[in-house]
Amino acid sequence: MYRSVVLSMMFAACLVAANPAAVAQAKAATPPPEPAWVTRSNQYTQMLLDVQLKYSPEGGSRQGLAKYDAQITDPTRAAEIAQRKELEGALATLSKAEKKEKDENVREDLEILQKTFNLQFREQDYQFAHKVPFIDASAAVYAGLQSLLDDRVAAERRPAAVIRLRKYAGVEPGSKPFTDLLKQRMMEQMAKPGVVYPSVGEIETQLGRDKNYVDALQQLFRTYNLAGWQEPFAKLSKELADYDTWIRAAVLPKARTNIKLAPEEYALTLENYGIDIPPAQLAAMAHQEFTAVQAEMAPLAAQVAKEHGWKSTDYRDVIRELKKKQITGDATLPFYKARLKAIENIIVANKLVTLPSQPAIIRLATVAETAQEPAPHMVSPPLLHNTGQRPEFVVPLVGPTTAGSRAEKYDDFNFDAVSWSIVAHEARPGHELQFDSIVEHGVSNARALFAFNSTNVEGWGLYAEWMMEPYEPADGKLMTQQLRLLRAARAFLDPGLQSGKVTQADAYKVLENDVVLSHAFATDEVERFVYRASGQANSYFYAFNQLLQLRKDTEAALGKKFDQKKYHDFLLAQGLLPVDLLRKAVMEEFVPREKRSN
Repeated sequence: MYRSVVLSMMFAACLVAANPAAVAQAKAATPPPEPAWVTRSNQYTQMLLDVQLKYSPEGGSRQGLAKYDAQITDPTRAAEIAQRKELEGALATLSKAEKKEKDENVREDLEILQKTFNLQFREQDYQFAHKVPFIDASAAVYAGLQSLLDDRVAAERRPAAVIRLRKYAGVEPGSKPFTDLLKQRMMEQMAKPGVVYPSVGEIETQLGRDKNYVDALQQLFRTYNLAGWQEPFAKLSKELADYDTWIRAAVLPKARTNIKLAPEEYALTLENYGIDIPPAQLAAMAHQEFTAVQAEMAPLAAQVAKEHGWKSTDYRDVIRELKKKQITGDATLPFYKARLKAIENIIVANKLVTLPSQPAIIRLATVAETAQEPAPHMVSPPLLHNTGQRPEFVVPLVGPTTAGSRAEKYDDFNFDAVSWSIVAHEARPGHELQFDSIVEHGVSNARALFAFNSTNVEGWGLYAEWMMEPYEPADGKLMTQQLRLLRAARAFLDPGLQSGKVTQADAYKVLENDVVLSHAFATDEVERFVYRASGQANSYFYAFNQLLQLRKDTEAALGKKFDQKKYHDFLLAQGLLPVDLLRKAVMEEFVPREKRSN
């Protein structure tokens, strides 16, 4: 319920402003004609999208649909009930269609849709019965307006941001202040006996960031020089401040200090992220992997120490030495472009996977983006109404221009040895290639939007690191192992914190001492475990192991006929299939096809 309110306003929220050169390069691409099965699948999916975007118009704007630009989400319970009724009606129609559908790809998509929305309904029911939400009004409003105040949005669409602003402020005829509606929704839940409140840490952290959202919005309106925004913005700013004051007075005193989710809620969370094994089993697997990776790191660390003439061969000390030489300022972008080119040459020379026909877009983050997201990352393009936009590999800028920002506290991302894994994971052959393949070759909306969970996406990112590791220098291999160590740590720390077997102090000790993260990065991780996205961090380790096992089983089935380039191209062509459906596609389509080949 409440999660759906926020997610609807942050639909595909990883979209950020692009520089003009990147936009021009992106729009030069022409999307290919879609296969017949995709067309038919999209017709089915559109029935659900029409309902979803009707009640979540900010998501429609973010996906490039201008007809939603002047609308906002209605967060009331009545709107949620109405949406649920329409969705259930559409799903009933799709269930009948699935029984008659002959195309296997379309049937798989219909299965994805049924599974996705049934899980969403279960989550809504649980939250309505048990939870008091904390909906950060400033963050939600920022997401709704920033989706229009963006260089990649056509100039003629941006004035709709003023209408949307007026509706959030409650000054547009027929509208009510958005904060009043959120407050009403929360008070309805607070009136129930035995409900669970959000955590103290979540509330305090989010409220502490709200001024940044408001300031950033004011700057965006000034940047795009729109008319008539000042008065409603002033009113909305006061409403947002008053809302935060009310949260501190009415909700924060009742907030829970216990970070643990109820077992039923945690199980739903794991399922939502694509994990289908019990937390205890996952943690046991991760502990075993953690020890194994540490053992693999020992000889690599000794080799790197010998190459540099360092006295200590302990992997922790070697990593700390490697971190000392940070890549900063004007040297950052040329360095990463050169590293990306080197990796692309390795991919081509070793026939690992087919590269897109266009070069990867790589750019530096702005100072504000670096402060908000200090790690290198991939920015996904719109997947619903893409007119040629492509993914971007964004590198944080570290150096004098970021003085005073949180980015200076991190030493985890911008140094030579780690860049092999960073580029492989976020750019090529990782996420940038993953999403570029979707844009260039086309994939159904069911797979692009509704199969989109952490397991489906992050498994390929880690698999890409593994794919490149044999071709890296010793220090690159060591850092690839360090990041694998982090993913294993996540998969026993997150469930450990939820079960009470691990304390936050334990988590910091593992992350800072054994994984060798900066305190700033370790703090991000612990916040993720305890309230920002409990359960999500497990998906990396789980998905990676699923893909490794699938690769092993495919090689065993094909023997000498296994061609890794064909295999990787086939995986990417499936879009964002859940791991069980991906395995089915490989075993029932790819393996028989390759066995028949000469």
